[in-house]
Amino acid sequence: MRLTPGAGHDIDLDDVDLLDLDLYTSGDPHRVWDVMRARAPLHHQTLADGREFWSVTRYEDVCRVLGDREFTSERGTVITHLGEDDVAAGVLLTSTDPPRHTEVRRPIAPKLTARAVKSWEDGIRRAIVRFLEPALDGSTFDLGEQVQRLPAIVTGPLLGIPEKDWDELVQLTSMVMAPSDPHFKLGSEAATLAIAHHELVDYVTRWVKQRRSDGGEDGSLLDHLMSVRAGDAPLTDEEIALDGYSILLGANITTPYTISGTVQALIEHPEQYARAAADLSLVPNLVEEGLRWTSAACNFMRYAVHDVEIGGGTIPAGGAVVAWIGSANRDESLFPDPHGFDITRSNAKRQVAFGFGPHFCIGAPLARMTLRIFFEELLQRCESIELDGEPDHLRSIFIAGMTHLPVTVRKRRHGGRHVEGQRGADSATAGADAAARPAHTPELGCPAIAAVLPQQVPVTVNSAF
Repeated sequence: MRLTPGAGHDIDLDDVDLLDLDLYTSGDPHRVWDVMRARAPLHHQTLADGREFWSVTRYEDVCRVLGDREFTSERGTVITHLGEDDVAAGVLLTSTDPPRHTEVRRPIAPKLTARAVKSWEDGIRRAIVRFLEPALDGSTFDLGEQVQRLPAIVTGPLLGIPEKDWDELVQLTSMVMAPSDPHFKLGSEAATLAIAHHELVDYVTRWVKQRRSDGGEDGSLLDHLMSVRAGDAPLTDEEIALDGYSILLGANITTPYTISGTVQALIEHPEQYARAAADLSLVPNLVEEGLRWTSAACNFMRYAVHDVEIGGGTIPAGGAVVAWIGSANRDESLFPDPHGFDITRSNAKRQVAFGFGPHFCIGAPLARMTLRIFFEELLQRCESIELDGEPDHLRSIFIAGMTHLPVTVRKRRHGGRHVEGQRGADSATAGADAAARPAHTPELGCPAIAAVLPQQVPVTVNSAF
């Protein structure tokens, strides 16, 4: 998806198909959303097969849809599954409404507060420093491709997932979120979703069984899920498997696309890069502006519980409504010069890239810290960054991102305040990480995927709790 929109032109909303993948791959959705906010804040579209949905694009309306109990998550949250009730409703946390949602989320949240994740900062910084090293040799570095592995490098040990499984889990989570993209597609879109869903759920299911068999605790987040009690009862193995699946999606999806999109914006605005490099206290706000700018998870869907008046119209009871986060984060009524990238924007933190309301991303503190550390280290180590080829945009309605962003970096002569003493610490940390991982973990079963293909059905997923 183009993050910097092209020149304005006349757009007839009657001719716009919001489910057209080309709009997000090679088109200009931000200009479409501009017109929708101005002329049709509640937009209605009927598909050729008779299915229909409504859209809200203004910031206030998006927050209302995501935060108000007039709308439910229990019939599906992703537009690509419009009209297919979620078979995991009431079990998968992202497809569960309060009070059950609150009962399950409350005991998980303390593990991911800003205070809790602070203890992981040094390890995350070491991982990011190692990740950046290959980019500093002056050759072309495909940030869009390489950064997709970074969340696994950072969060794999925290989740209790061994390094041997990282690459395949990254591939599988990408298949869920962008099943039409040629980099991830295996056969049809439905087949890609079936494969990814089966393998991810099966992985966590076998992980849980192995942990119960081995006994003991490793302190990981997935291990913590096994001890969660919702109400008066522990989570079932099915709930653990599905919520572990959701955690894997959240950990591996939005952060890499926020990084690559923000780096692209800094390349397009070198004065902003220089300003941040000269004053690292600007980095936290740079992160917020990057989240606003990229809006990696660009929409979520809900269903109206009853007739709801919103945006100058009415969504009927049972109607599907898409809240376009990418549009809300460019709403000129809240963000002046919304299509300008400004790391000093005073209200950048009001962005809703992590969602809003009960399903606000439970991993937001960890994501914010990871992004802050990444840009601190990038700015200290890199004198400048330039494009070295054309970006390749992800073919997805749900995720705004790039699969390829080739860049070249000019290394600072004396950069990186955290470099001294780093090398010796790295090997010790790697050993500690390895010791902290489970002794036995399930292998991914992708070679046997063909056998599961006919039985699987796509499920509605979401990268935020």
